[in-house]
Amino acid sequence: MAEAQPGDNVGFNIKNVAVKEIKRGFVASDSKNDPCKEAVTFEAQVIIMNHPGKISAGYTPVLDCHTSHIACKFTEIKLKIDKRSGKVLEENPKDIKTGDASLCVLKPTKPMVVETFKEIRSPGTIRRQRHETNRRCRSY
Repeated sequence: MAEAQPGDNVGFNIKNVAVKEIKRGFVASDSKNDPCKEAVTFEAQVIIMNHPGKISAGYTPVLDCHTSHIACKFTEIKLKIDKRSGKVLEENPKDIKTGDASLCVLKPTKPMVVETFKEIRSPGTIRRQRHETNRRCRSY
């Protein structure tokens, strides 16, 4: 295989690293030219598809970002936006609920690498599917 695209599953071996040392969610990158970096926080476009009740700052769901499965805390809800046009409906809303689209700041509780949605779609897409909830987050 000459090239892998986002979403492709690729297996490879690393010299002097045992297979059992590599865990779910580990990220490989070019350490010299473009090393991956841990996201302390990230902005995400969040669309609430189906969630009982309201979501406000402090809510910490477990999210799936590519192969990572990590709890991320909503630290700030910056904007409530129109899903279709992207027009700002409300700045600094107190909470969001089913059907709302928003721009939020999330903070992972464990080390996590998040790529921008523009650069790499697959790691830039985050989902939570527990309790039939599914969010699509785009980091900016």
